Amino acid sequence: MKAYSAYKASGLEWLGQIPTHWETTKLKWVVKEKLQYGANEATELDDQTLPRYIRITDFGEDGKLKQDTFRSLPYDKAKEYLLNEGDILFARSGATVGKTFQFKNYDGIACFAGYLIKAIPDEQQILSDFLYLFTKSNSYENWRNSIFIQATIQNIGADKYNLLPIPLPSLLEQRAIAAYLDHKTRLIDTYIAKKQQQVERLQAYRAALINQAVTKGLNPDAPMKASGIEWLGDIPAHWEVKKLKHLGTIVLGKMLTPEDKGGYYKKLYLRAKNILWEKVDVSDVKEMWFSEQELKKYRLHLHDILISEGGEVGRTGIWRNEIEECYIQNSVHKVTINRGYNPFYFLYLFLVYGKVGHFDAIVERVSIGHLTREKLTEVFCLVPPPSEQHSIVAYLDEQTAKIDTLAAATQRQLERLQAYRTALISDVVTGKLDVRGELMDNQ
Repeated sequence: MKAYSAYKASGLEWLGQIPTHWETTKLKWVVKEKLQYGANEATELDDQTLPRYIRITDFGEDGKLKQDTFRSLPYDKAKEYLLNEGDILFARSGATVGKTFQFKNYDGIACFAGYLIKAIPDEQQILSDFLYLFTKSNSYENWRNSIFIQATIQNIGADKYNLLPIPLPSLLEQRAIAAYLDHKTRLIDTYIAKKQQQVERLQAYRAALINQAVTKGLNPDAPMKASGIEWLGDIPAHWEVKKLKHLGTIVLGKMLTPEDKGGYYKKLYLRAKNILWEKVDVSDVKEMWFSEQELKKYRLHLHDILISEGGEVGRTGIWRNEIEECYIQNSVHKVTINRGYNPFYFLYLFLVYGKVGHFDAIVERVSIGHLTREKLTEVFCLVPPPSEQHSIVAYLDEQTAKIDTLAAATQRQLERLQAYRTALISDVVTGKLDVRGELMDNQ
């Protein structure tokens, strides 16, 4: 591949130079109709015979619609918002603002939701494939970010999308670009899929390794007995089964207190958002007020186990003194394991409980699930002798470190492929590379 022979200034800092025979235009000049907002309707229906109701949450990372998020609308509510082949959807607000989806090769009828905006490309001027590819470029991302710099709220409405600057080669060249990138991205996507499968297999192997160690032990020849817990099955005969309340001290955090009630102290605290699987994220820690008595009750100590009370209930991390002094809010439980036991063994055990859905199965659920202290204290735990707990932890630390190193290396390869894909699209749709004739040369 080579560059074009001559370039000119595009007039846009984030786009740079474009080939001299290209033009720039705005989205509003290359669509057949005004940009249209979607339907503001509830999403209770799941009827495959009705038009699919496409929302931002339906967009898959692979450019396709997710199968497990299907929702539908009655035809009378959908008819004003139906999609046709080649329509482009733009997300207008929320965390995914600016994300796009091309309605293409869909087997059925579909409409779109209110947080989306529909553009119908005028294919006498711009191909749907070319416009969609441009929205996957770094240049489009730079434009999106420039909109955010100018605004206090991350929202891109039809008025701003109308003014989206687009580089515009001839239709013949657009077809060559679309065909070339379709060929190349298919190849790249094949490699990406293989890397994703490798990461998933490593994650599955890691989970199985932990499950085996904390529920069956390290000795495959150990005599077994019934655990008394149906979903756990048999366990080593010398292990005990105890409720968590007999293994440590369980404290649910403090209700949010945003003001000083007199003689209170302003301190950092963790909430459920900070609790990740096997670790704690302290990149966004809030402050609130604690009384002197509460400082003693809610302070975190090294190797306290932290369990999410809400959200993804049961998500379990461990405190490693990431912050010198920190406390907990009432969306988090802290479990201080009794001396003699290994808290990291219980961290691994609770990881298994969480992944198999045990915590989720016991929560109090009306609309949002809550893992109450009363429920948590009654959770049955498998308890090997302390020396065996230490052996299991040492084994799992060593084995999971090897798996994590391999998974991280594979993840970096995956990210490099994804970055290359984006860079290739960017260079081609903005004219940095001339691919006319490339596809035929490579076939």
